[in-house]
Amino acid sequence: MNYIEYDLLFESRNQLIEEITELDEKMLHHRPAPEVWSIAQICHHLYLTEQVFTEAIANGIRERDFNNIIQKNIYLVTNRTKKFVSPDIVSPSSIPFQLSGLMDFLAESRDRLLQVLYDMGSDILLNRKKAKHPLFGDLSLDQWIELLSLHEQRHIKQIQEIKSPLI
Repeated sequence: MNYIEYDLLFESRNQLIEEITELDEKMLHHRPAPEVWSIAQICHHLYLTEQVFTEAIANGIRERDFNNIIQKNIYLVTNRTKKFVSPDIVSPSSIPFQLSGLMDFLAESRDRLLQVLYDMGSDILLNRKKAKHPLFGDLSLDQWIELLSLHEQRHIKQIQEIKSPLI
């Protein structure tokens, strides 16, 4: 994996942690509208998503190499005017979360992803491995990592929008 992919992962996670670190329970669980997730739910969704991505990446690493994997336009996830429906597997719980528990979840899922990446052989090229994504179809594993960061950035913007009128 190249340094840019690592940088994207670290940058987005650090920004997420900065956004939520000082939140009180009221802000953490505030829902601006019934159809909008709370910040706690967004964090739970990010945790669940990272678990699913890690599993897909781990499975993809074990598959054979592919030539000419088509790079997809994954940047459409950054367009917040485009709404997506989350699959049930990554839909957050409505139970209340403590900030410390959410921080633990996020650390756990990131540690698991990094362990998978650190454990892969140095001869493995993520742009030659792929896994099927429910929205984009076959994605190279380096695009899975980039998409994880872009997805997190999308939700960081959502968190900022929720926080803005509360501050």
